[in-house]
Amino acid sequence: MSKKRALITGVTGQDGSYLAEFLLEQGYEVIGMVRRTSTINFDRIHHIQDKIIIAQGDLLDQSSIMDIIREHHPHEVYNLAAQSFVPTSWRQPVLTGEFTALGVTRVLEAIRLVDPGIRFYQASSSEMFGKVREVPQKETTPFYPRSPYGVAKVYGHWITINYRESYGIFAVSGILFNHESPRRGLEFVSHKVTYGAAKIKLGLAKELRLGNLDAKRDWGYAGDYVRAMWMMLQQPEPGNFVIATGQTHSVRELCEVAFGYLGLDYRDYVVTDPRFYRPAEVDRLVGDASKAKRVLGWEPEVSFEELIKMMVDADIKALREERRL
Repeated sequence: MSKKRALITGVTGQDGSYLAEFLLEQGYEVIGMVRRTSTINFDRIHHIQDKIIIAQGDLLDQSSIMDIIREHHPHEVYNLAAQSFVPTSWRQPVLTGEFTALGVTRVLEAIRLVDPGIRFYQASSSEMFGKVREVPQKETTPFYPRSPYGVAKVYGHWITINYRESYGIFAVSGILFNHESPRRGLEFVSHKVTYGAAKIKLGLAKELRLGNLDAKRDWGYAGDYVRAMWMMLQQPEPGNFVIATGQTHSVRELCEVAFGYLGLDYRDYVVTDPRFYRPAEVDRLVGDASKAKRVLGWEPEVSFEELIKMMVDADIKALREERRL
């Protein structure tokens, strides 16, 4: 029996790298789509790069996606590529729309034209809920996005449902709440805090500037969340699933855990800086993943405290190696 094949857009990102690892463990052949640039960053997948197939393609170019599907005949497509940093979506709203919204349509249209039997996963986001209509948020909670990124993700979510209902494509939408790891980009507050705490502990910095310390998020571990993506595509029928821990923590708590783990008091080092406040803040984002638990049998395995300590340990190790401390 031939191996199952999966195409991952955004394979060099946090989620893409964890998903590629997971699928390799399940015996898949993995094709990772990357954009052609002069400086492609393979850091997150360097340890598995010789085990996956790298294919050049772009969410802005539908023909390149069609070519990859024709050549590699994937059974599953995971669309994880996007302009995924919320603050950048305010500065580049049109580009965010092109990648994060219309990019989804290009992938779905390529599947429809080349092989409508492919199973498709769309990475939706808790940012779609924005100014929340109810707490906690579940699959039926109305959307009220509060950023160009959130708006683009709502489009991507609904076009996925539209192709499912219009063309019978097995298309699922995973509404993932914040999920972090040592591979998270340094621009995201979770990694900004753990990296900042590590630098201060090692004497490489004296302060950490942050925005709203009272902002709360439902933070989970990326490794747990990619497992849920795969589980969605193994179901007999496609659907939408909220993936979350069901617990919220403030940025202040994040600082307490990260700095406290290193024997430091965050209040001695963290400076609130208005430059890092969002133009429109989202309300209390906390997910109800009871459907995922009931239908998929999925539950998170790594706690908030374990996640933050994992990230701090990785940052301390990386900084020591980098600076030869």
